[in-house]
This record gives sequence, C-alpha cells and structure tokens, in this order.
Amino acid sequence: MKTELISIPTPTAPLAGLYYEPDGGATAGAAVYFHGNTMNFYVCAARFLPPVLTRLGFAFLAFNRRGHDILSTRNSRLAEGGAFQSNGEAIEDNRIAAEWLGQRGFPRPVVIGHSYGGMLGVRHVADHPETPALVLLSAGRGGPRQDQAGGTERLFAVDRFDELKTRAQELVKAGRGQELMFMPGWWYVISAESFLDRIANVPDTIALAPKIKCPVLAIRGDKEDVDRYPAEEFQRAAGGLCQVEIVPDCDHFYNGREDMIAEIVSSWLARTLKMRTAA
Repeated sequence: MKTELISIPTPTAPLAGLYYEPDGGATAGAAVYFHGNTMNFYVCAARFLPPVLTRLGFAFLAFNRRGHDILSTRNSRLAEGGAFQSNGEAIEDNRIAAEWLGQRGFPRPVVIGHSYGGMLGVRHVADHPETPALVLLSAGRGGPRQDQAGGTERLFAVDRFDELKTRAQELVKAGRGQELMFMPGWWYVISAESFLDRIANVPDTIALAPKIKCPVLAIRGDKEDVDRYPAEEFQRAAGGLCQVEIVPDCDHFYNGREDMIAEIVSSWLARTLKMRTAA
C-alpha cells in the first residue's frame, strides 16, 4: 500500500493524518476512521486496520481531530488538544475529513469509529444517510448517561461528578472557561468549558440508532462495561441491520486481539459490500 502524510484545512488548526491506498488503486471505495477520545491517527485500530483493508481494495483515511490526545502543543506554546475539545468541533472535523475523501473521488466512505469516535460516527451517519456501512468499535453510549458515573472502569469524574460540574459552571461564569481542572479518572484533565460541553452535547448513540439505516457492525470486548458500550442495545434500536460481535478476552484497546478484530471487520465488510477478498 502507498502511505501519504496529509494535512486537511479547517477554520482553525489543520487536521493531520495518514492516507493509505492500495498499490493498484482503490477498487472497493474508501473508509474513514474516527479515533477515540484523547487518541490519535497512529494508535489502536487506526494502526492495524489499514494493511488489512487496503488488501480488500479500500483507501483508508485516519486523521487527528483538533481535539486529539489530552494536551498538546503544535506550532506555538499554546496548549491544545482533547482537554479543550468540543463536540461541535469534533463533528465538524469528521465532516471535513469525509469531504476531503470526496474530493479524492470517494464521496461515500465507510465510517469506522472507536469509542468516542464511534459515538461521533453514529452522529455522522445520521447526518449522512448515504454512508454504505458503519463499523462501531466499542462505541460509547453517549447522551446524558455517558458520564454521570464512571461505571466499572471508573472513568471521567468517577464519584465527583456533581462537585466538578459545579466547579466548571463557576469557572465559566467567571469568564475562566479555558481553565483546566483535574479529574479523578481518565482523561485526567479537562477545561471547564469542555467538561460542560461533554456532559450536555455528546452524541446519544442509542437515541440516534433508529436513524441509522445502513448495515452496522458493533464490536465490544468481553472485558468492557456493557452499559457504557451498549452494542446489543444499539442493535435492538437500530433502523437497519446490525451485527454484534463480543470478542473474548478483549479490552477496550484490543490489546492482543488486533488480528481477531481486523478479521471480523474485514470479513464483515467483504460480505456486507459483496466484495471479493484478496487471496
């Protein structure tokens, strides 16, 4: 496969990423990958899916949203990254990346999203019903329940939700919305504005499910919290066909299960889109 480091313009900072294409050209269309919260284009499934999907004939785009990683500096010493992200910006980034693929000749890419990227993927497909297929890799529940409690993984505000929400509201009211707050769980540090945006505006995966008419593959590892990553619940609510795969001995990041995930995704896409797999 050919690999190209790319930069996609946005109204503010550009999106960096990698564009993969089969040596003989893309014969199966394209797939766009939405990474998980605080992650980036070179970790998790964004790392191990491109070689497999390009063998099927897909072009593959993995890119950083402006809110990638937790904290970062880029072309200045100003702090940027996931601690300052907003859902509106993330949704815009995904739309811009898909449009970039359209300019390359792929106006209807398959959408693959991991974790928060899965929640964003559901939002994107609801907004773009022409999408041919959606792959949800441990997509979160989203909506108002997403971060009210940390679940078995003890994430986000854990048992200090009310306290941190009040603190964030106070900072925003005082004009200090960009001020950072420490959290007891992943992702550990967040701005007051981003905290309030997260709990109010994260896409609601289950509420959006009836709008998803294209075929869906929903994957969860058996070590993951069932309520937080509700693949079966999404399947029941989906507006079209949805296949659920629960992967044994598998965590949220697919450590040691990369080959199994890649096989499940690639074989499902081949069947669903009626493609011939490479020999």
